[in-house]
Amino acid sequence: MDELGKRLAEGMTALEIPFTPEQGKKLLAFLRLVQKWNRLYNLTAIRDPRTAVDLHLLDSLTVWPYLHGERILDVGTGAGLPGIPLAIMSGDRSFILLDCNAKKTRFVQQAIIELGLSNAKVVTSRVEEYHPERGFDTILARAYANLAEIFAGTRRMLAPGGMILAQKGQLPENEIRSLKDCVVDTHILNIPGLDVERHLIEIAVG
Repeated sequence: MDELGKRLAEGMTALEIPFTPEQGKKLLAFLRLVQKWNRLYNLTAIRDPRTAVDLHLLDSLTVWPYLHGERILDVGTGAGLPGIPLAIMSGDRSFILLDCNAKKTRFVQQAIIELGLSNAKVVTSRVEEYHPERGFDTILARAYANLAEIFAGTRRMLAPGGMILAQKGQLPENEIRSLKDCVVDTHILNIPGLDVERHLIEIAVG
């Protein structure tokens, strides 16, 4: 196992996320695709592969234990984060990866094809213009907007009993206080080996 594979395996073990060798290979293959396309498409500011394992793969996968239900929407997916790593690890769930940036969604579509992810689809659209036929059990928002904007823009797309999972750095206490008509829970997220502050804000319609 190479250095990146070892770093990923140790991180996922620390997160207590079970994975197969095939899933590990796909996660690293995704990382290589990001690096390859990054030169032309400017997908991410992170260039160092080791840092990318931590801040792209492991950071995305900290949400995995909190996923709810079968239908997942990743809003503002950008380069496919956290949607693609989560789709790799959740073959029994279906993922819609939504972004209005056509350049980035072209990359995400190519990644889905090359990785053989039959449970993931990409949609190029602004959030307010996207009208799915069915609601989602979990809506993901990573570095997308403030909590009030996320809730206002996506609550209509929640299935009954669904929840919004917003990844944040520091606990956004003012943003949480600004939320109305919802139930909020917070979780501390730990990225193995990194001393960075991460929180997951879980929002359900009140």
